[in-house]
Amino acid sequence: MKLVQLHYTCAPPGPDGSGFRFTAVSPGAPASLLREAGQLIGYEPPRDAPDQPTGDQPASFPESLSLSVLSDGSRLLARSVYTGADHDGRWGNFHTHAVHLPQPAGSGPTKGALPITSWGSSQWASNTPPGGPPAPLDRVPAPGRHDAAGLAEFVAARRPWLAGFFADVRRLAEDPAAPQVVLVERDSTAVARWIMLACSVLPHQRGQWLTFTTYTRRPLLARQRIIGVLPEGATGLDGQDHRYRLYDATRALGTDTEQGIGADAGTGSGDVWADTAARVWPAGRHALLAEVRPLPPGRPYDAGPLAALALAAGITLDSAGRTAAAEWAAEHGAALDEQRLHALTEALARPLGDRAPAETAARGRLPAAPAAWGRPAAYESLVALALTEAVRGAGTPPPVGALGAATRGRLAAELGPELRAALADPEREPGERAGLLRVAAVLGVDATELVPEVARGLAAGLLAEPERAYGEGARAALTELPALRHLLLNRLNALVLGDPAAGVRVFARTRLRLRAADPVRYLHMCAAAPEVLAAVPDRVAALSALVERSGSTVHADPLVLRTAMRLVWDGEPPSAAEAALLLSTTGAAPHVEAGTVETLAQAAVRAPADDADAAVLAPRLLEEFRAELPEPLRPSLLLLELARNLRAGTAGPGWVRTALALRSLDPEPGPRDHAYAAVAVRLLGDDRTEGELRALIESNDVELLAAYRRMAGDPALPDRLRRSPRRLAGCFAAWSSQPQAGPVWQETRTDLLDRVLRPVVRGLTPAESAAVEEELDRLGGRWVEEFRAWQRPGAFGRLRDRLRTSSRRQPPPGSPVPVPSPPPDVPARHDDRVDGTAASGPA
Repeated sequence: MKLVQLHYTCAPPGPDGSGFRFTAVSPGAPASLLREAGQLIGYEPPRDAPDQPTGDQPASFPESLSLSVLSDGSRLLARSVYTGADHDGRWGNFHTHAVHLPQPAGSGPTKGALPITSWGSSQWASNTPPGGPPAPLDRVPAPGRHDAAGLAEFVAARRPWLAGFFADVRRLAEDPAAPQVVLVERDSTAVARWIMLACSVLPHQRGQWLTFTTYTRRPLLARQRIIGVLPEGATGLDGQDHRYRLYDATRALGTDTEQGIGADAGTGSGDVWADTAARVWPAGRHALLAEVRPLPPGRPYDAGPLAALALAAGITLDSAGRTAAAEWAAEHGAALDEQRLHALTEALARPLGDRAPAETAARGRLPAAPAAWGRPAAYESLVALALTEAVRGAGTPPPVGALGAATRGRLAAELGPELRAALADPEREPGERAGLLRVAAVLGVDATELVPEVARGLAAGLLAEPERAYGEGARAALTELPALRHLLLNRLNALVLGDPAAGVRVFARTRLRLRAADPVRYLHMCAAAPEVLAAVPDRVAALSALVERSGSTVHADPLVLRTAMRLVWDGEPPSAAEAALLLSTTGAAPHVEAGTVETLAQAAVRAPADDADAAVLAPRLLEEFRAELPEPLRPSLLLLELARNLRAGTAGPGWVRTALALRSLDPEPGPRDHAYAAVAVRLLGDDRTEGELRALIESNDVELLAAYRRMAGDPALPDRLRRSPRRLAGCFAAWSSQPQAGPVWQETRTDLLDRVLRPVVRGLTPAESAAVEEELDRLGGRWVEEFRAWQRPGAFGRLRDRLRTSSRRQPPPGSPVPVPSPPPDVPARHDDRVDGTAASGPA
């Protein structure tokens, strides 16, 4: 690769009259390069520089080494120095030696010298070379002399700013819109060292195109990402300008005049990668920055691999850095050699006071990481520390396979009493105690008598909070300790009888699984319930499938039936039809033994009032469970039985009073409404008796009369009345009976006469009306006369309406009650009532 050289300085005026121009250029340099380079390589001395030369001052002027990106993506590396007086004897002459790097930014070599390493190179010329145009270079100018001591002193002096600076450099690499970094130093050599630090933490190729200038008098016009200025050049750049990040090393850290450091001041930047890099450099281990690049996962700004190498090298990190190292090692520890891995785990195992919970958790995962399986000895100190902390309540017990016999014996002697006390402590988490039981087994600490108590606590914890109780420690303990697993399953099997749904949650929310040979039939049902219920929509069939999964039968173990019913119906009763089918499938005896008789009864009494299956189920329950039925449910079941008998026509006499008597025993609303509806239908039928109607009228029962009124308002009833003179006559006689009864009956009969019967009678033909009168005549008494008077729209109707209105306005106590006189054309009769109905007549 040929790198064109360019020399630019003050010379006698050329054809264009300019005093500054290119004085030597390698052959083949395009004109476009010269035009663009000429705008980038100017040099302005500091503002306080003298106008006339006095002594050897040029050596004290700042040197500018810059890397700029050109419009075509190539780069220009240029070094500009002040050379003293020009040809007119005035200060202002400078010389720029530049090298064109034709490869576009981002495509530079992954190895070799970085542009910043050319600082101090002997290949940079301060004058135009004699002998004509210079030949192109093969590579970037050779690095200058490496001053290790000077760099170490520089890093130590600027340590407070390193973390923030590296965080800003990372932003420069990741975000094209990140603020430019301005470095304020009295010496441009110090700026060059800042840039060397920046490139050292970046991937090599990214360091190839990090643009910079070690000096400029006009930072606001500089296009480079890192800009060096003298103190007087920082005027106007304050920390509030979001375009710049200012690092002023010429002022004391923490003074009121310090600018640009902000939250990044001091050793912490909030960026763990930057903080770690800021600890690596002062420790003199900057070679780690190159060693970390081949490590997985291959992301250049991951804190984990750098922190792991730093800890292994003995560099002290804060808790965030140690957490990052532990998390990385848990995933990629196999990438470290045995020596470094051992050093890393030893560093993580050291007792420290600033350990955050995240660090403890990350460190605790290390012994279980895949990298630990092949090299357990490297993790021994870490496992020992984690065990000690777990026993003392500060973490989860780790896998202990890494411990050698000697370490196990030492820990058993040191931790034995504390371990037994922790196992017996009811305040410790159930899953934690299970994990400690496993630790005791591995260390050889006898805790046999404590196993049942740990199993009981773990069972209760699993039912209450499955995810919390079934952690890593508990899972490992149940895998490795058969006695604990056996006791736990037996305890769970007993507990889920009272709450099968909790057993379902245990298997749904944890990885606890049963073996086919485990003799825990109720747990087997809980574990299978979600699958069975999803696959078998018929719930009675699903119950049979669950019983089969238990490995038993409802006759051999009736509690299997109770558990299955709770799982299928989730603690609620089945429907009446399902309960009847279930009773037919299983028979009565298992329900008596299982205590599910009440559930079957609830299926009947909680059924909707129009559920005919409930009326069929109730008599079966009364017959098969005479002694086992709960007494509070018996009236409801008897009402359902009565409803069935009424509809079947098998009810004996006195059924209205039977319904009322059962109603007084506070049955469930459903059975009451069911029975009342059946009573009302029977009373509206052709085979009602006088005694039953009288019982209805005299009951003054609001619900019963409301049911009667509701059934009489059936839209189909008027049509039936038109087609059956006998039924119409019967309804008139029934609804005109006993006007002296209670107010509920008065309201009911009046409403039925006016709203139901009157529209039907008005629509009768003369022949149909005569047929009704014939039926009324058969009933005896004066029903025919009463029927005719009720139809008359004259005096009796008007008088009835007036009295009905006045009855709603009751006079105050003691006031005389007006007695209306009959109209003059109607003679008064002692046996006539004002509403036009007879005082007595057939029911």
